[in-house]
Amino acid sequence: MVVTGVGAISPLGNDWRTVLASLRAMRNVVQVLPEWQEYDGLNTSLAAPAASFELPPHFDRKTTRSMGRVALMATLAAEWALADAGLLGDPWLRSGRVGVAFGSSSGTQLALAEFARMLIEKKTAGITATTYLKMMSHTAPVNIGVHLGLTGRVIPTSSACTSGSQGIGFAYEAIRSGAQDAMVCGGAEELDVTQAAVFDTLYATSVRNDLPAATPRPFDTERDGLVLGEGAGVFILEEREHALARGARIHAELVGFGTNSDGTHITAPNTEMMRQAMRLALADAELPADAVGYVNAHGTATDQGDVAETQATHAVFGERMPISTLKSYMGHTLGACGALEAWMSIEMMRTGWFAPTVNLEQVDPRCGALDYLMHDGRAIETEYVMSNNFAFGGINTSLVFRRA
Repeated sequence: MVVTGVGAISPLGNDWRTVLASLRAMRNVVQVLPEWQEYDGLNTSLAAPAASFELPPHFDRKTTRSMGRVALMATLAAEWALADAGLLGDPWLRSGRVGVAFGSSSGTQLALAEFARMLIEKKTAGITATTYLKMMSHTAPVNIGVHLGLTGRVIPTSSACTSGSQGIGFAYEAIRSGAQDAMVCGGAEELDVTQAAVFDTLYATSVRNDLPAATPRPFDTERDGLVLGEGAGVFILEEREHALARGARIHAELVGFGTNSDGTHITAPNTEMMRQAMRLALADAELPADAVGYVNAHGTATDQGDVAETQATHAVFGERMPISTLKSYMGHTLGACGALEAWMSIEMMRTGWFAPTVNLEQVDPRCGALDYLMHDGRAIETEYVMSNNFAFGGINTSLVFRRA
């Protein structure tokens, strides 16, 4: 399976040139959101909003009335991805051979708030015919399909931090099975204070509100939690021979996918099952561990998560593995992170330069022994990279990409 198109909206920018400049500057884009300081009991006011974007004229009121921000970002990025693949407007999209595998943690929270207000106030004022369409967990894939006229299968992947990577992985499996020839896949998330509150109640958010540039600090002894971001990442994944036959440009090849569940705890990470997910991806790719030249870590900067993930990575690859996490630059984009981080990993592999984890000064000794990229980026020539994500519910994913 090959990646023939990419579309992205991220806190670091919406195209690779802009993102690369941000990565090479080696500073994050975390900022303080004053409006979050209005919530009594909320400890964090840090976030990484998406870079600005403009909706084209054809995204008119009629077209967008069923879309909240998450669906808008997802649909626009999907349109960009199809244009990048040379498929936008192609009649083949309505053949039934092109589907969608896409997810987000949830729909638009402001729409959900309208139903919450109804329950509290006992009145339906404010609820319209499209409120649910914006709120529903599968709002992004459904709106993508309707907007682009796709008539293949729709696979919603609302699995928190693995929504994007499961979207890519399930698209890969749909094509490999022969059920589809191509899939629009990935994930998206819009920034919302309620999501910050979820992690805040678990004491998992960074509270360095006076030092936004100094946080998050994945793997660092002084880390104090995650920072939320937002965005959308979309791949056009296509059967290789079909792509070659139409002369498509190939960004990378997806050669391995592994996913499993811990089966033990909703929020506590499980090192052994993380390790198994990576092994599943390597086995699917028919690759030995030493073929992979870089691992893009989930790296949320949470205490238990960083330790469990790096110990699992060490168990698979040993001390020699170069590793870093892009969440140190753009925060945790939740449903979008699996797609955005996979895209940036592919581009770093193509460029031959890999970004370090910013704000990593001293590795926590409890973390697994690995070759942590810190302080400076590194030139690495490799044919394969791995991108990992781990979600609430004990859902683990691992993707292996080959350089085009």
